[in-house]
Amino acid sequence: MNIPEGLKYSREHEWVRVDGSRAYIGITDYAQDELGDIVYVELPEVGAELKAGETFGTVESVKTVSDLYAPVSGRVVEVNEALASAPEKVNESPYEEAWMIVVEMADPSELEALLDAEAYRQHIQG
Repeated sequence: MNIPEGLKYSREHEWVRVDGSRAYIGITDYAQDELGDIVYVELPEVGAELKAGETFGTVESVKTVSDLYAPVSGRVVEVNEALASAPEKVNESPYEEAWMIVVEMADPSELEALLDAEAYRQHIQG
């Protein structure tokens, strides 16, 4: 299971890579593995306002549809358009090519509520 150091993780299996005041957000290797083959990703429009803990989209696999939850609040400034035509990238490269959205964070202190790699590893091992 790939759980990179230096990222933050939500209990709902999203990851966050911080770049200044921006947060790149995607789903973890564990989440994509549990979902199986991803066939569709629904993401918000650029400009959408997100609140931490609320849904911002869905991921559809051959097994199920799963909600995506915003790990931080803010405004969507970029959406990974490549996932519309190549949703399988979420399975192949969840941390690199398959980032989903970039959010201009409203309150960077929300990052403190997220898990580091070791805490996330313990979370998924139950």
